[in-house]
Amino acid sequence: MDAMLVITNMPDRDRAEALARKLVDSRLAACVNIMAECDSIYVWEGKTESAREVPLLIKTQSRHYRSVEAAILDDHPYELPEIVAVSFSDGLPEYLRWIATQTL
Repeated sequence: MDAMLVITNMPDRDRAEALARKLVDSRLAACVNIMAECDSIYVWEGKTESAREVPLLIKTQSRHYRSVEAAILDDHPYELPEIVAVSFSDGLPEYLRWIATQTL
């Protein structure tokens, strides 16, 4: 099983929901958790910045990573969006199978 979690942020809930639906409807993700809005503090172009963001937890298979990344980049307004992936080392076998059956 090659399940993975892709993490990204969107600038608002509407964009987060649109991306989540796009990924699930296209069967690139089995599930996307849209988290509560949070504050991010980071350095960009030499200045400390802050932004309100909506985190997304995207459950997929590692073979879909490039397509998920492309979908995020297509819809993301940031010049450099956060996109990180974490492969699952273990998990409930039935849940991991569910991820596999829900993604193409």
